[in-house]
Amino acid sequence: MGPRGLRARGGGRRGGGTDGGGISAASEHPAPLSLQVGTNGVISTQDFPRETQYVDDDFPTDFPVVAPFLADLDTSGDRGNIYYRQDDSPAVLGQAAGYIQAGFPRTAGAFMPTNAFIATWEDVGAYQELSQDAEPSKKLNTFQAVIAYDDEDTYAIFLYPDGGLQFLGTRPKESYNVQLELPARVGFSWGDGDDPKRDGLFHSLASSEQALRQLERESNVGVPGVWVFHVGSAEHVEPGVPPVPSVPQSPPHRGPGTADYTHHVSTQLPAHRGSEATSSRPHQRGIVPQGLPPSPGQERSRRLYPDGDGGAWQSYSANPSSYSSGHHGVGVEEDVHFNPDVFTYSAASKETCAQHHGTCSPHAFCTDYATGFCCHCRATYYGNGRQCLPEGAVHRLNGKVSGSLTVGRASVRFQEVDLHAYIVGSDGRAYTAISGVPQPATRALLPLLPIGGLFAWLFALEEPGSENGFSITGAEFTQSLEVTFYPGEEKVHITQTAEGLGPDNYLSLKTHIQGEVPFLPENVTVHIGPYKELYHYSSSAVMSSAHREYVLAAGTANQTLSYRLHQNISFTGCPHARPPARQQLSVARAFALYDGQEHVLRYALAARVGSASDDVQNPLVNPCHDGTHACEAPARCQPGVGTEYTCECAAGYRPDGRGCRDVDECTEGLSRCSPFTLCLNVPGSYRCECRSGYRPAQDGQACVPLAPPPDPCEDGRNPCAPRDRARCLPRAGGHPACQCLPGYSGDGIHCADVDECAENPCHPAATCYNTPGSFSCRCQPGYEGDGFQCTHAEGGTQRLTPCQHQQLYPREVPPGPSPVGDGHVPQCDEEGQYRPLQCHGSSGHCWCVDAAGQEIAGTRTAPGSTPPRCGNPEAIQQLTPCEHERLYPRAVPPGPSPVGDGHVPQCDEEGRYRPLQCHGSSGHCWCVDAAGQEIAGTRTAPGSTPPRCGNPGGTQRLTPCQHQQLYPRAVPPGPSLVGDGHVPQCDEEGQYRPLQCHGSSGHCWCVDAAGQEIAGTRTAPGSTPPRCGNPEAIQQLTPCEHERLYPRAVPPGPSPVGDGHVPQCDEEGRYRPLQCHGSSGHCWCVDAAGQEIAGTRTAPGSTPPRCGNPAPTERPQSMCERWRQSLLEHYGGSPRHDQYVPQCQPGGEFTPLQCHGDSGYCWCVDESGREIQGTRSEPGTTPPCLPSVAPPSVRPSPRPDVSPPTAGTFLLYAQGQQIGYLPLNGTRLQKEEAKTLLSLHGSIVVGIDYDCREKTIYWTDVAGRTISRASLEPGAEPETIINSGLMSPEGLAVDHLRRAMFWTDSGLDKIERARLDGSERRVLFDTELVNPRAIAVDPVRGNLYWTDWNREAPKIETSTVNGANRRVLVNKDIGLPNGLTFDPFSKLLCWADAGTKHLECTFPDGTGRRVVQNNLNYPFSIISYANHFYHTDWRRDGVIAIDKETGSFTDEYLPEQRSHLYGITAVYPYCPGARK
Repeated sequence: MGPRGLRARGGGRRGGGTDGGGISAASEHPAPLSLQVGTNGVISTQDFPRETQYVDDDFPTDFPVVAPFLADLDTSGDRGNIYYRQDDSPAVLGQAAGYIQAGFPRTAGAFMPTNAFIATWEDVGAYQELSQDAEPSKKLNTFQAVIAYDDEDTYAIFLYPDGGLQFLGTRPKESYNVQLELPARVGFSWGDGDDPKRDGLFHSLASSEQALRQLERESNVGVPGVWVFHVGSAEHVEPGVPPVPSVPQSPPHRGPGTADYTHHVSTQLPAHRGSEATSSRPHQRGIVPQGLPPSPGQERSRRLYPDGDGGAWQSYSANPSSYSSGHHGVGVEEDVHFNPDVFTYSAASKETCAQHHGTCSPHAFCTDYATGFCCHCRATYYGNGRQCLPEGAVHRLNGKVSGSLTVGRASVRFQEVDLHAYIVGSDGRAYTAISGVPQPATRALLPLLPIGGLFAWLFALEEPGSENGFSITGAEFTQSLEVTFYPGEEKVHITQTAEGLGPDNYLSLKTHIQGEVPFLPENVTVHIGPYKELYHYSSSAVMSSAHREYVLAAGTANQTLSYRLHQNISFTGCPHARPPARQQLSVARAFALYDGQEHVLRYALAARVGSASDDVQNPLVNPCHDGTHACEAPARCQPGVGTEYTCECAAGYRPDGRGCRDVDECTEGLSRCSPFTLCLNVPGSYRCECRSGYRPAQDGQACVPLAPPPDPCEDGRNPCAPRDRARCLPRAGGHPACQCLPGYSGDGIHCADVDECAENPCHPAATCYNTPGSFSCRCQPGYEGDGFQCTHAEGGTQRLTPCQHQQLYPREVPPGPSPVGDGHVPQCDEEGQYRPLQCHGSSGHCWCVDAAGQEIAGTRTAPGSTPPRCGNPEAIQQLTPCEHERLYPRAVPPGPSPVGDGHVPQCDEEGRYRPLQCHGSSGHCWCVDAAGQEIAGTRTAPGSTPPRCGNPGGTQRLTPCQHQQLYPRAVPPGPSLVGDGHVPQCDEEGQYRPLQCHGSSGHCWCVDAAGQEIAGTRTAPGSTPPRCGNPEAIQQLTPCEHERLYPRAVPPGPSPVGDGHVPQCDEEGRYRPLQCHGSSGHCWCVDAAGQEIAGTRTAPGSTPPRCGNPAPTERPQSMCERWRQSLLEHYGGSPRHDQYVPQCQPGGEFTPLQCHGDSGYCWCVDESGREIQGTRSEPGTTPPCLPSVAPPSVRPSPRPDVSPPTAGTFLLYAQGQQIGYLPLNGTRLQKEEAKTLLSLHGSIVVGIDYDCREKTIYWTDVAGRTISRASLEPGAEPETIINSGLMSPEGLAVDHLRRAMFWTDSGLDKIERARLDGSERRVLFDTELVNPRAIAVDPVRGNLYWTDWNREAPKIETSTVNGANRRVLVNKDIGLPNGLTFDPFSKLLCWADAGTKHLECTFPDGTGRRVVQNNLNYPFSIISYANHFYHTDWRRDGVIAIDKETGSFTDEYLPEQRSHLYGITAVYPYCPGARK
């Protein structure tokens, strides 16, 4: 093509094409270059893929590119042209050589290219999908790329004329009517690798609006808008390093070409992608970026230019005429009139002193240079020309210090405390004072001399030919300092920002301190000796690194410690000033002290700055100090001589290779726990916990018995009735409860005698005598017995038949078919049997009954009609009395009766009464005869051993122990039969057990055969019980029996006993497989340890589960079970409310959610039972804990387009016409289990949220302009709940407590609210909104948060959920806040900003703002879960996981179907943050 350019005219808009397009640029010269030029600001060595495959993606691309401005550009409608040519004219080659030699003065000082390939994009626009009424944007861009090469090397030059970049980004594909703009990408990408999204070599110069704005203004060769890169090696893209860089702009933010270049050949995730350039000093780092891709088929060692033998590269471009207007390449035609001088720049853009003299100090003069101007301080003044101070004068600095520090285990926050500095310029002394920092942070900051060291460098005494810091930076700069302490490797970050000179030349400064520092005791002083430090300078940055030792002195003992510091000072300098490459700061004196009286931290330094000789080198850095050691945590690196070091273990650990393993001091007998303590091992140490009944002594080492709290029941300070009428029960808090004794009724304070005789408890042949608190029965003359059973003196037993009993004790029963009717006294025959015909005396109804007196259905006749003819009732098959009583339970008078008081009897398989009957709610048990009548004297109290009921016809006489259990009474304190208010424990034969323990007080003692206490055997609560009788013969209680004796309330959920449940034990004391709760009616199965088997619990009234024999499992006890058993034994089987007992799952695993007694504090644990940091919640909330074993789920087949999720926590994300499901394993993404949850054809889902109470998802649809919902139950159908009054509904938030939802509409600029069914809709805000997008709600506190990405004034606002108290939270340093989430557990509001690339968090009141991650791609939506953030990204078209603490990228999921992802939400197994 020679010197003539080729003009590329854009055809119609590409959009329907499926192939890429480009331009083949091969010339007739001996060394041609085969390249493709694309409309979208990109050059490649091969054909372009489809436009949607790369135009919105970040680097690395999946094909090789040189990208001066990669974006969705448009040349249709005569908007712009694209020119390119190959040129070997001396003028062009000479100009290119000049730029290259300026950028690479050492390596390319003699380089002269033989050819240059030049591509120019002139007045190209951003692609717009225009409607009939819309006008195309008038913002147009012009830029150029040059590839200059000879037979041995190749360079690339990007050129951006002043005003050439009028727009910085374009709308992404498939954005529909969601208002978004993706910034352009500038840089190089190799495009090689099996998976180019994860394994690509690339170099990014700019991909944010901030960096793109600097392309015209800054440079890496000294000419604004010109950027040069060495691309001659396939292994490197090397940015230019000029001796005199370009004029930086003010304010001093970082521009393109930064120090953050990185070499990337990695399969890691976004944390390791190519860094973006943000400064014009690329030489500040030693790592050279990977870069320009070679042509396909070439080895990686080949260069982009042809070999020296003149062989041409193979061209991969197609015939240019084959590209139609439907593609994003360009057709070409020759244009002989094109001006080859493509490097012309307007001189009008040059800045001069005449225009900008006002920026200089009044004590400075201004000088014009070829490409700009600079300010210089006059004689007797020093500074950078913009700010000048008189030489030798005294100066003052004022500032504020804020921060958050972890000191040892304490967290300290401080906000805007005062900093003052006093400078004596004549001799380089700097005094710094910081007041108001709370302890222990103030003492811990003593070693951080670099805080005051900044002022020593700024105002150091200048040796001849040297300049102090202020002479170079002036009063506007930012210092970033990182300090790492050794040996603990605590790390702290310090940022100090100078904001100019105020009145009286006072320098204003802001300081922020964040991180961790070692704890220093009160009596310690810090000494730092003289030191020297090297500083490295460039035109706008100063750097230094050092290793510094300090001495801690406490009396006569000294300890030497050290820290490593890295600092970077950035500023706006004069490009024509030539600061020395290195200078040395010498500090002759340094002091750090804390003034306890004034509460002031003080630093004092005396310093001078001078030249650094050529032989001065940085000292060798020990690997312990720069982190290159090979020690594995928790081993600590101990520095030796030179670069030698050792890996040492702290106390409590043993060496294990290069690491350490924990020593279990408890099992190895190395602990020093005193008597009455329990040793508990913890990593690196152990702790001694006092046993039950003991507390720590004042020395903190030993344990002493707890002083028994005053017992109002013992000392008589209680309101209870006299002890012969009521008992006093101790309760927590010292407020006793009063309870009337059996035989008395009342509230415990007032107790009246109960006339038991009124209930006819005695045998019909006996007389009842009422006594205070009791009664007695005596058989009438001619009978003998105990009054409850009387027999004829001849020995025959007089038994009442059921009919006779019913005659004697008539009672009201519910109307309906029954043996007696309503209030009916049955008629009996001569033998006491029911007459077949029964008639009601008062009503006149008649009916037939069977032999048991049960009414035969259908035989009842009305009053006055002929009575029925009743046949032989023996032949009629009816319900047995027991079965009938179960069907028609009724209240009856207390006392011996077939059913007890409100009792539903238990029947055997043949319908007969079971010999043993127990009352479900009260816990009483008794024996019955064949008619279901209670056998007097067999009733037992709740919690005691049920009676042994044999032949229901026989009579079981009570032993003294059994009688005492039935009728406990208060007795005098001291040695006694039962103790004070004690219910004795009896063995199987009814005899007193040798060991007796008081259920509520915890005292234990021995008794003799008569149950009398043996003096001297009583022990205190919590101590070891006495050994009573023959200890070998003592029958120990099983866990089930112990639980029956000492029932206690426990937290609800799967557990051996349930909530307040008294378990049922079999004959051998084991838990019965089936357990039912007496009062609630719930039933469940338990294993051999009495733990509930998950999934077996049934509702009241439903059929109980079929429980097998919980045979002992063959597996050994798990860690959780062993720990639980150990603590239960330690606590005496009954832990206090303030003692922790771990909860285990049926399989032995730790239950993910653990709670501490009844304190209300809960936390999550991992598989080993260790608490997961950051999950501990306050009373009233529970954290979302990740189940280690998912419960089984059996679901019916769903409809074809819905795939229901499994149990557990998972993410839901919106992707165009579908909602995706991405489960979590812990916090890791289970990518192989991801699937489509819901297909919504014709929709574009943007906002999405989840109602945890109804298990329903809600979403906004910008295509259909609706809000819809769908249950997660299988087969559920989507339901539209709002279908009018919407234009572009985007963000959506669900309040599961108030049953409300909130959404933003960026088309109508509104925020609205409605009930979850769409009713009660109302507008909350419709003013002061421009582009509202994300919205989040805090249901517990009733607050609402939303973002507005108004480009002129972006902000984050808040109000109540009712729209009150609206206010702005954040409106500084934000760009495009797309995503917003409120974490209910950390109480933090966090957002993802596509403009600043930051992920930041703040407290709900706007304080405590911090950056979590500062290198995002293009986030859209974000959600917080556990210790991670998950956000959708429009560059990666995937879900990205970020660690909350470190800010690092930990995982990503890229769906197979590539398209943009919108909203994202997390679905918990339960509702997070709800109040109990």
